[in-house]
Amino acid sequence: MSDDISTEPKPSPSSAPALMLVSTPIGNLQDVSPRARATLAGVDAILCEDTRTSQPLMRAYDIKTKLVPLHDHNEAARIPELLGAMQNGARYALISDAGTPLVSDPGYRLTRAVIEAGLTVGGIPGPNAAVLALVLSGLPPLPFYFAGFLPVKAGPRQAALAHLRQLEAAGLSTTFIFYEAPHRLAAFLTDAAGIFGARPAAVCRELSKFYEEVRRETLPALAAFYAETAPRGEITVVIGPAPDEPASAESLDAALAQALGSMSLKDAVNAVTAATGLARKAVYARALELSAK
Repeated sequence: MSDDISTEPKPSPSSAPALMLVSTPIGNLQDVSPRARATLAGVDAILCEDTRTSQPLMRAYDIKTKLVPLHDHNEAARIPELLGAMQNGARYALISDAGTPLVSDPGYRLTRAVIEAGLTVGGIPGPNAAVLALVLSGLPPLPFYFAGFLPVKAGPRQAALAHLRQLEAAGLSTTFIFYEAPHRLAAFLTDAAGIFGARPAAVCRELSKFYEEVRRETLPALAAFYAETAPRGEITVVIGPAPDEPASAESLDAALAQALGSMSLKDAVNAVTAATGLARKAVYARALELSAK
C-alpha cells in the first residue's frame, strides 16, 4: 500500500479537514459543484471505490490527483496507514462510485476512525439518488425511511420487509426508500406487494441520465410490469406510507392472494398478519380457505 499513499509530512492550513467527503454525480457529469472540483484537485489523494469508475469524472475536469482504491475488501487494512498520513498533514477526499459517500457505499469505518483520532472531517453536499427519487416519486416526502439495499435472498428480504411493516403496525408512518439491482427488482416488488399491499409506489431508474424514468403505480402493478419487462440501470424504489383505514375483508383477501402467489402458506400468513395488524389466527384461517379454492 505504501506506493499508493504518501506518509511524508505535508503542510496544510490548520482549518483544512484531514478528510473531505465529496459528493459526485450519479450519472450526469455536469452535476458536480465547483467546490467539489476544487477540493478534488487540491487534496493529496482521492480515495475511491474503483479507479476505473472515477477516471471519467477526473478526465472531464482535468483533475490530476492520484486515485487510491478504498472499498469493502481493503478499507479496514488501509485505515492505520491513512490515519498516519493524515496525522502527518496529508489531506484526502473520499468519493463513492456515484452520489454521496457512505450512503450504501464504503467509507464509514474510515470516517469513524478519523473522528476518533481527533482529526477533522468535512463534507461537500451534492447528488444523492435516494433523495432525488423521493422528490420525484410524488409520494409524501416527510418523514422518510431510507433502507438501502435489502438482503439478496428471498427469505431474509421478506423478513426485512415484514419487520418494516411491523414498525408501521406499531405506529410508524413514513415513506420508504430502497436501492435494488435490476435483476432482483421484480422479486423485490412481488415481496413488497405481498407485505405492504396495493399502496402507491414509484420505481426510479437511471436518475439524471439520458434514459431517466420514473414509473408511478401501485406495488402489484409495478410487480406485474417488471415481471414482464427487464429493467436496466441504477434503480431506487419509493413506497408510500400505510393507509389509515383498517383492513377490510376484500383487502385481506387481496393481500393474501398476492402473498400466496410467491410465498409459502406460513410466510404469507406472517407477512399479511404484519401488514394488516389482524389476529394471526384469523389470517391463517382465511388463508386456508383461499388455498383450498
